[in-house]
Formats: sequence, structure tokens, C-alpha cells
Amino acid sequence: MSEAPAPESRQQKKDRTRRAILDAALGLVGDGAFAALSLRQLARQVGIVPTAFYRHFATLDDLGLALVDESFVSLRAMLNEVRRGDPTPEALIDKSVDVLAAHLADDVAHFRFISRERYGGVGVVSEAIRHELDLFGRELARDLARMPELSAWGARDLSLLATLFVDLMVSAAAEFIEAAPARRHEITDNLRNQARMIVVGAAGWTPLD
Repeated sequence: MSEAPAPESRQQKKDRTRRAILDAALGLVGDGAFAALSLRQLARQVGIVPTAFYRHFATLDDLGLALVDESFVSLRAMLNEVRRGDPTPEALIDKSVDVLAAHLADDVAHFRFISRERYGGVGVVSEAIRHELDLFGRELARDLARMPELSAWGARDLSLLATLFVDLMVSAAAEFIEAAPARRHEITDNLRNQARMIVVGAAGWTPLD
């Protein structure tokens, strides 16, 4: 006779409810704006009373910030792994594009949220997204500085190049998540080739500093 499963601890129940709130919020904003999210609607979706929400998040803005953090944390970890070992620009592009495409395909909901809230969303949420993208740019600029091909470049040049790459990837990501699965391979190939074009242009660049 099998043993009955151990009852959930208070912390396990709290974690499960928090996860349910995050998942429900993603689902509810899938076709709309985070600013339009109703606490009452969210609570009904999760199966809790509205006041129970505040045991997990101080405000709806805090919920939005948690969704931003979730959207970026695993992607940043994977891209950091790609950049280890000082890869060549071509290898860095190929690996980064592959990681991004795989991550987007597995987590469309989070990145649809990021894409829609980046410019027109709640102030603190859109600001958090900009901060995360700026962080990506700064991390990439540091990696670019280690490449022998860019040894003569100053901080301003490296920042401009990193921003080009980040903006290109964000634009492609927004297109990718809204596209039919059959078109996603084409979008990924376009991103790869556009990034390579940037590298070709960078080879002829005269550093500003």
C-alpha cells in the first residue's frame, strides 16, 4: 500500500499561489495591456479573494516587475553562457541567435508581454524593461571590448555597436513571437544575416574616440 503524499507546507502553498497569480496575469494580458489588468478579474482567475493577492505582491506594479524579471533572468543566464570563452563575432552571433530563437519559442507569453509593455506600458514596468535591455547592452559591450578585432575601439563605439545588436534582437523577437510557426525559421535567418551585416560594417568603422 503506497503512502499518502505529505501535506503541503504553508510556504509551498504560498509559492503555488504566487505561481498561479503570475501565470494568470500572463494569460490575461496576452491580448491586452498590463495597465488594463483588473485585480478582481485576476483573483477570480486564480480562485482567491482579491485581498489574498496582497500576501504575494504589494501592488499590481510589483506583479508587473516580477513578470519582467522572470522574462529576462533565464535568457540572460543562457546568453552569458554563450559569451564565455571569448568567441569570435561570427560564433557569438550564431550561438546568440540560436539561444534567443529557442527561448522565444518556449516562452512566447513572457516575451509578448515584454514586447507590448516596452513602450506603451505602465511606467515602472516599461522602465524596468528598458533597464534590463540597457544591462544587456552594457554586458555585450564589455564582451565586445575583449575581441581583438575591436581592440582600438573606445567605450562610446562599443556602446553604439552593442546597442545596434540589442535593438536588432528585440525587433526580431517582437516579430518572431507574433509570427506563425512556419515563418519563425525565416525570421531567425534574417536576424542572423542582419547581425552579420553589422559585423561587416563594423570592420570598416573608424573609432570615434
